[in-house]
Amino acid sequence: MKVYMVMGLLASALVISGCQPQETTEEQQSQASQPEVVTFDSLEQRVSYVFGYNIGQQLKRDNIEVDVDILTQAISEALAGREARLSKEEIEQAMTSFQEQQQTIREEAAKVVAEANKKEGEEFLASNKTKEGVVTTASGLQYKVITAGTGPSPKASDKVSVHYRGTLIDGTEFDSSYRRGEPVSFPVKGVIAGWTEALQLMKEGAKWELYIPSELAYGPGGTGGPIGPNATLIFEVELLQASVSSEG
Repeated sequence: MKVYMVMGLLASALVISGCQPQETTEEQQSQASQPEVVTFDSLEQRVSYVFGYNIGQQLKRDNIEVDVDILTQAISEALAGREARLSKEEIEQAMTSFQEQQQTIREEAAKVVAEANKKEGEEFLASNKTKEGVVTTASGLQYKVITAGTGPSPKASDKVSVHYRGTLIDGTEFDSSYRRGEPVSFPVKGVIAGWTEALQLMKEGAKWELYIPSELAYGPGGTGGPIGPNATLIFEVELLQASVSSEG
């Protein structure tokens, strides 16, 4: 809801973009940077401050740059019922250009993160494969056996039951069935490629640590959440059942 409010306010701000703010002296800019001591004597004043502060926080959080003078003037004019200073077509054009600009900024930022993650992941895996007990497969998957297990190995067509914990290479945990207090069941072919390969190498009762390069995980797209683009992942996986019935 806050996003819609901000976009609406941005549109209002843009309708008066023809108004240029007056130039300020260095002294005025210095004074403006100092927080003004304000007291709120009425509910209207407190609510006004809350709305304004929330808008400012949202703009800052979304990294949206605005002309504060024009923004506040637009709000004043909208509340006064004045007509917009830009036509409907001009508003739509401005907001389309703004959205395209923001998309470009997001894509460039994601590209930087993706390149950094890829380099960091490659360096981690190159170092990790030299450690005692770490096995590297032809695909680039790395694993370390914690507990070997003695049961059967699942096939690609099987459904398995596992406990797991997933972290980034910096140790940040992004998921854990242990934390939720119950194992999960899923088809061997229904997960990321690194898991599909590893599960078929494990035996029931085994516990492994997996080191999965991004191309065997979520690749350049990431998940849109804590797992960024080209992220290398670490999983602690415990294979509880190698074959679970479809009813189970």
